[in-house]
Amino acid sequence: MARTLDQQVAAAQAKLARLKTRQKASETRRKIIVGAIVTNEALKDPKIARWMAATLRRNATRAVDQKELEGLLAELDQTAAKADQA
Repeated sequence: MARTLDQQVAAAQAKLARLKTRQKASETRRKIIVGAIVTNEALKDPKIARWMAATLRRNATRAVDQKELEGLLAELDQTAAKADQA
């Protein structure tokens, strides 16, 4: 049975929406992986910790984001301070 032009357009739009959803999920997963790796390294290396803390403070401007990062920033500051004590 032949589909109308409108049906074909609707099917193409639905497929595009599914692909965009998959792309967004892939981007989110990549960000999570990179974030976890960088955070892990920053908590081990005072130089990376100092850079990461400064970067987060400069770029996380929303109050809700700043509140969410308080604990991590404290850990990063503590790691960065180890270099100053050495």
